[in-house]
Amino acid sequence: MNPALAALLSHPAIWRGGDCAPEPAALPTGFAPLDAVLPGGGWPGNALTEVLLAREGIGEMRLALPTLARLTRTGHEVAWIAPPYRPYAPALAAAGVDLARLALVRCRDAREALWAFEQALRAPECGAAFAWLAESDERVLRRLALAAREGRTWGVLWRRPGVEARATVATLRLGLQARDGRLAVSVLKRRGGELAQPLELDLVARWSTAPAEALARPAFAPRLPPRPREPRSDPRSSAGREDAEARLARARRAGAAN
Repeated sequence: MNPALAALLSHPAIWRGGDCAPEPAALPTGFAPLDAVLPGGGWPGNALTEVLLAREGIGEMRLALPTLARLTRTGHEVAWIAPPYRPYAPALAAAGVDLARLALVRCRDAREALWAFEQALRAPECGAAFAWLAESDERVLRRLALAAREGRTWGVLWRRPGVEARATVATLRLGLQARDGRLAVSVLKRRGGELAQPLELDLVARWSTAPAEALARPAFAPRLPPRPREPRSDPRSSAGREDAEARLARARRAGAAN
């Protein structure tokens, strides 16, 4: 290559499609092999991440625990919207998560869950917001991605497989599978292109120093019972917002009491 052209292309203001562009506010994952292949060396802190699960309970929460622990220890709130199972508090506490800063939001339906997720992403005090949603169209995902960027929040949307062929506005898309006691992580989308081969992470070795009795069970315990039906209030109305905010406040007080 011509030396003058090589010097021009090496300028930091020029980005080429094959380059792994750095994230402006990356959050280290706590797993060096994964950090090495993610732009900026971690989760995109001001954007939406999409994680496709073969099934729940394969180690997906342990993958996120180091970052969640760091966020809560530095004073950030974390919101979990419509989780499919009841979080197991001893495992979270053993991993260093400040339970007083973890808010669980149970929702009556998908529309309410989407509204709560968007509000959490926009909240300035919220460092991370996780949501478990069955279906989300492109228009909704664009709104969520914008909310994460404006709120400077790490948003994670946990989904089942089957959407790999669809385009996504999420900055990062991962696919997770259990494989011989390890977690296989496929990087399906990142800035710089997808990763050719999945990474295999040893989650057991990562948490070998934690109390065995605390991590003998997953971060999720038995499935949450259905929420009793109550008189509906439109989440877009003032009454609906007050109702959702009251439930979020009760969840925070319950976490602080534990």
